[in-house]
Order: sequence, then C-alpha cells, then structure tokens
Amino acid sequence: MDYSTSFRRELKGLWADGKGRTLIAIAAGWGLMIGTRMIFPVLLPALSAEFGLTLTTAGLLVTIVWLGYAIGQVPGGVLADRHGARRLLTASVAIVVLGLFAVVLAPTALLLFLSTGLVGVGQSLYPVARITTLSDLYPDRIGRALGLTMATGDLGQTVLPPIAGVLTVAIAWRAGVGFLVPLFVLIAVVLWWTLPDHTGTAGAAESLPIERLGAVVAALREPTFVLLGVILFLYIGILQTFSAFYPTYLIEVKGLSPPVASTVFGLFFAAGIVAKPLAGMGYDRLGIRRSLPLVLGGAIVGFALLPVVDRLWGLLLDTVLISTMLGSGAITQSYLSDAIPAEIEGTGLGAIRSIASMLGATGPVLFGAIADRGYFDEGYVLLAVLVGISTLLTLRLPRE
Repeated sequence: MDYSTSFRRELKGLWADGKGRTLIAIAAGWGLMIGTRMIFPVLLPALSAEFGLTLTTAGLLVTIVWLGYAIGQVPGGVLADRHGARRLLTASVAIVVLGLFAVVLAPTALLLFLSTGLVGVGQSLYPVARITTLSDLYPDRIGRALGLTMATGDLGQTVLPPIAGVLTVAIAWRAGVGFLVPLFVLIAVVLWWTLPDHTGTAGAAESLPIERLGAVVAALREPTFVLLGVILFLYIGILQTFSAFYPTYLIEVKGLSPPVASTVFGLFFAAGIVAKPLAGMGYDRLGIRRSLPLVLGGAIVGFALLPVVDRLWGLLLDTVLISTMLGSGAITQSYLSDAIPAEIEGTGLGAIRSIASMLGATGPVLFGAIADRGYFDEGYVLLAVLVGISTLLTLRLPRE
C-alpha cells in the first residue's frame, strides 16, 4: 500500500461517523489555548520595561501561568469524568477570556501577575477533557488523534506569538493580548455547538470525590506511573524553561531584533506541527520505549550546541533540532491514556499532569535566576543534561 492510500485511510478513520467535527473543534481550541500561553515570552521585554521586572521576576510571571495551568488539572479531570467535555471546555474558554481582559487592564505588576494566573487556571481545565474525549472517540487511533490535536497547538504557537510581537511593536503590548479575546469567544460558541451534551465516564457521578481520589492514588502508586510522572515532569519543566526565555535569549545574547527573535521562536513550534503527528504515529507503531528516545535525541544535541551557534542560519537549524522534543507530549500522554484504568482516566490524567506541571513550573524562575547571574549559556547546557536523563528513564518503562 502506497503512502497516499494509507494517508487517505487514516483521514477517513479520523473523520468517520461525525467524529471529525468534534476533533476539529477541540483541536482549534487547543491551538488557541497553547498559542496564548506562548505569547507571554514574546511580551516579556515590553512587560519588563513597563513594570520594572528583572529576569527572575519575568521568569516568575511565566511560572505563574504554568502554576495556574497545573492547579486546575486535578479538578478538571474529576469534572471531565463526572460532567463530560462540552460544559468543561466551554467554561475553560470563558475563564481565559476573563483573565485576558484583566491582563489588558492591569495597572500594576501585582494585578498583572494575578490576571496571568487566572489565564493559567482557565487553560488548566481544557487538556484532560480533551484527552479523555479523544480517547473515547478514537480507542484505536489515540496516538494519531492526539498528535494531530497537539500539532494545532504548535500551529497556534507558531502564528500567535509573532502576531503579538508585531502588535506590541506597532501599537502596545496590550494590543498583543487583546486581539485574542474575540477569537476565544468564537471558539467557545463552536465548542458548545459541536460537542455532545455529555461524554463523562459511566459511573463517575456515583462516586464521591474522596473515594475517587483514593482509587486514583492507589492506582498511580505503581512504579510505571511514578516513572512516567518523572519523565513528564522533566519534559514539562524543560519546555517551560526553554520557551519562557528563548526570545529574550535571542535578543540579549545572540543580538537578534525582537521581530526576528519572535519569528525564530515561532519556527520552534512550526516544526512541532510535523513532529507531533509523526510522534503519535510512531507511538502507535513502535511503542514508547522506541519512539520517545527518537524524538528526545535531537533536543539533547540542539541544547548542547546552542551556546556556540551565533549566525542566524545556524540558530534556525538548531531551533528545528531542539523542536523534535515537542513530539514527546503526543507519546507520553497517549501512553498514559492507554495505561490508566478507564474508570479513573480523567482524574488520573489530571493528577499526573497537575503534579508534573506544578513541579515543572519552577523551571522558569530558577532559570531566570541563573540568567540574572550571567549563566544564560550554561543554563541551556543544563537543559541538554536533563533531556538526556529523561531519555535514559524511558528505557525502564514497560513496552506495553
């Protein structure tokens, strides 16, 4: 069978029985969510100038986004199990809209931080419901469906940060945030119109939250889940840290202009549009122990080379090399969706993602403190070491 025939067959399988509309709606919302989160690194120079932020406090602002994103994932998982995706995903978008309004109107650094945290909390309700819904829709194609959905996140991260950067330079940083509000309102309407009224897990509503959390804790104490949680924590921490300061690093250390730095930053996520679906297909075919090291290997080399690469073409190539790590999410989250018992899938995913995201959120502020002391380059070498550790841990996971 040739590749074109196989490709058409996969698309038909993803679109069949009306599932394609739901996939597109969820993917579009995810792209907007993730793209919004990644405009904050682009805005950091302007925010630092207006509110007097240092690299450490600028890193703390990004940490606040990720902490908010982490905090809501456990309740988000519980609500996904009990009430399904339609109400939860729409509520997630509505909270983000409120947070963005507050960011645009923030007169002080304190209110900026609080508003940014609200954006993160709103985003935290989206990912688990997205995964459980796709798992129900595509039990035999979860890697492909999740990979495609995550690729739209990279599309959002590719397109939205440069737009925010241009609007910040041409008008003001508040315009670089405000243009997102009507887009979120539109996606809220699409989600409400497209998703079924209830897709929660059968029997979840009869279980008390404490009983469910007890079952989740018992299930997730297995060594496989602990090890996968560590891998996910390292991946999230590395991604958060890199994305938080890469535009600033390109401007302050490599001497690029803000628009060029934003474009290079967008290229990182543009490459992920290809990397994530391929990684999802690799997981479906090869399993986690063979697919995950493949996507992490490029990042090890890329981070190690970053301090010695200065020319623009070299930075572009190195950015693409680092971007291979973006396929990791499609693999680890597909593996989790397959491994966690169905009756606690939403709550279990929420618990693992929340803990990993909360620990990983410390990365930007710690990296900011390192950069403030003049060790920007050494920080990226440290990231290469952490990716190497994550790759070695992968080899200890069960094949199934």
